[in-house]
Amino acid sequence: METQVYLFDTTLRDGTQSEGLSLSVEDKLKIAALLDAFGVHYVEGGWPGSNPKDVEFFRRAGSLGLRRARLVAFGATRKAGVRAEDDPNLRALVAAETPAVSIFGKSWTLHVRHVLETTPEENLAMIADSVGWLKGRGKEVIYDAEHFFDGYRADPAYALSTLRAAARAGADWIVLCDTNGGSLPAWVADVTADVRRGLPTPLGIHSHNDGELAVANALAAVEAGCRQVQGTINGYGERCGNANLVSIIPALQLKMGLLAVPPESLAHLTELARSVSEIANLNPDAHAPYVGVSAFAHKGGVHVAAVEKLAASYEHVPPEVVGNRRHVVVSELSGRGNVRVKADELGVATDGRERELLAQVKELENQGYQFEAAEGSFELLVRRRQPGYVAPFELLDVVVVAQRRRGEAMIAEATVKLRVGSETVHTAAEGDGPVHALDRALRKALLPHYPALADVRLADYKVRILDPQAATGARTRVLIEAARGEERWSTLGVSKNIIEASGQALADSLELPLLRARLAQPLRSQTA
Repeated sequence: METQVYLFDTTLRDGTQSEGLSLSVEDKLKIAALLDAFGVHYVEGGWPGSNPKDVEFFRRAGSLGLRRARLVAFGATRKAGVRAEDDPNLRALVAAETPAVSIFGKSWTLHVRHVLETTPEENLAMIADSVGWLKGRGKEVIYDAEHFFDGYRADPAYALSTLRAAARAGADWIVLCDTNGGSLPAWVADVTADVRRGLPTPLGIHSHNDGELAVANALAAVEAGCRQVQGTINGYGERCGNANLVSIIPALQLKMGLLAVPPESLAHLTELARSVSEIANLNPDAHAPYVGVSAFAHKGGVHVAAVEKLAASYEHVPPEVVGNRRHVVVSELSGRGNVRVKADELGVATDGRERELLAQVKELENQGYQFEAAEGSFELLVRRRQPGYVAPFELLDVVVVAQRRRGEAMIAEATVKLRVGSETVHTAAEGDGPVHALDRALRKALLPHYPALADVRLADYKVRILDPQAATGARTRVLIEAARGEERWSTLGVSKNIIEASGQALADSLELPLLRARLAQPLRSQTA
């Protein structure tokens, strides 16, 4: 039977201490439901004694109907010189009506004397009184030994005495905290093993990432005997963040042979990570292990050639196991395999022209193109080399004028001449800026022939100066992201003239959906 490791998620409490992250009550309720569905065992919802938002969260959390997760309210031990039953913080924990509570106490004499400004003896009483009072009210009590590893380094005997005080009072879990995030995995493992030998209470680990070792420290603690792991989704947290449960879960389950979540949940790990980042209004980390869009991206030609033969040659786990997918990048570092695999991903055939296409990619990248950022442009490059390719339109002339009329804001006007089939179209449009005007003029010319383009919109526009030392004569790379519904594609143009680069990228962003829809001829020609 597999050994169970219990997951304690503190995204809704410790995670929200991350700079730039703020969650509404609605956000917290959504994330709690996601965590429960995924199979997390404990969801720490907040500190009800500290702010009205967390009080409101716990008031409404009962309506979630959590099936797997136990909801946890967080707080501190009683204050020095105050009886447990009279402490407002402890009373707020009980009032939250959660089945479990998590309280932290001090393990480090430095904090006892200089932060709490009390005696070591009183600190031990504070821990024991708080745990005992909460146990007397039917709560599962998770005791967080704050700064434990630093406290153990300074005074091992006292640090251990704080744990024994919590254990004798009935704590269900004792969690060893690397609060400052400065410990190394070997130290964490040794100290955890020492605690394990002298304490029968189940242990947990709570590690911070200030040394970029939070995940490593958590796994080391598990190997040394911890059976609860505290952390956050995507590693959100104060300063450098908390231990990232998204990395810990597959490590426990796939590499250490332990049971963390139901096996069927692992395939939803990428979805969970991205959903939480969306609710938090934070961009997902493209290079995040297991779940980032680049986690299984292969760029080097040698790598792709090997992956084509045997995926495990350059992938430590199959991407599908964690709900992700393999991603091949085309660039100047590519080999023919990159071109072939990427074309297959995009659903276009290379017809044995990989060498020719690769040579063109490398030449264009030397000019400033970057196909890994614009897969739409690579797809066009392949499609244009296919037998029978017919351009749906040809951009002949472009004129863009920007002017400021007296007393008015500056406006831009674009005039374009296109060939669509056998017809030449000449039209103009105004816009707020030159690229806006050019986009409107192109659409005005094309929509009568290709009505489907009405659903295509410009989603993003980025400009990069490639050789800034050339000052105003520098080459410019323009990247355009277009969208239709949920479908998105990126195209680019490179030129010393920003209008020309924009025109290239814009025209390609409109041609690609036409080719994908097999509209290689004007609509009127097809229906004639």
